Amino acid sequence: MFRLAHLTDPHVGPIARPRLRQLLSKRATGYVNWRRGRSRHHDMEILAALVADLRTQPHDHVACTGDLCNIGLPSEWATARDFLQALGTPDTVSFVPGNHDAYVRGSLEGLLKACGAWTSGDDGTDGVFPYLRRRGPLALIGVSSAIPTKPFVASGRLGPPQIETVEAILTRLGREPEPPFRVVMIHHPPQPGGASPGRELKDAETFTAMIGRAGADLILHGHNHVGSIGFVRGPDGTGVPVVGAPSASAVSHGGALHRRASYHVYAVTRADDRYVIEAKERGLTEAGTIADLRVLKLTRR
Repeated sequence: MFRLAHLTDPHVGPIARPRLRQLLSKRATGYVNWRRGRSRHHDMEILAALVADLRTQPHDHVACTGDLCNIGLPSEWATARDFLQALGTPDTVSFVPGNHDAYVRGSLEGLLKACGAWTSGDDGTDGVFPYLRRRGPLALIGVSSAIPTKPFVASGRLGPPQIETVEAILTRLGREPEPPFRVVMIHHPPQPGGASPGRELKDAETFTAMIGRAGADLILHGHNHVGSIGFVRGPDGTGVPVVGAPSASAVSHGGALHRRASYHVYAVTRADDRYVIEAKERGLTEAGTIADLRVLKLTRR
């Protein structure tokens, strides 16, 4: 059995007070939004408790699908690195960036310079997407949908070269004598309609069409700050699970279970010529403790 933990959108804070010249961009609206409300929706004590709990739970690897930062300030890059170090070593944690990590031009490059080791592929390159990591029976493919956008826009894009490379990787892995369990990590929900206009993955249709040709076993994402399970069509007609996790630092929004801070754990076992996967969500309870919340159903009904 191989256990993969997944968390996303920690939005690590607090934000240091920016210099005036740093606010001459989209950061100005982002900083105002943070001061007016977003900072109250992301609780660092909850995030610390969640990470501490994760470290006590059996797992072999951690996937983190973006938004370590808030407005892409240089001061946030060291904080992001500290957070990843708390999750585990670069060999045991795989990271892909989100839109807040690429908040303005240069933000993503700065973050990857600080945190590139957690994006290192088996070929030894850092900060190059897509990347491939083989861990036990798993093949982890990390992609970046993070792009700078205009104010009040949070969309993402992969681009043709990245999608074509992912297809080649997935196809090659699927043709191995004993194919690995293929996990794609992305920040934005990858299916059409997975996020509202202005927040969506711009090339979602191209991406899902590629999955329909090449196949995958599991797709993990964040971005919506909501726990969700969907499916996209694979080459054999079966549904490939697309699972989103809530923000790892989210306070309870009106008691809604699917919006509370949590992480997911996937247990993957090889059984004869196929893989069996069991999944659960562990996170913030109504009492404010961290506990098992629910079992995730990853097959179509």
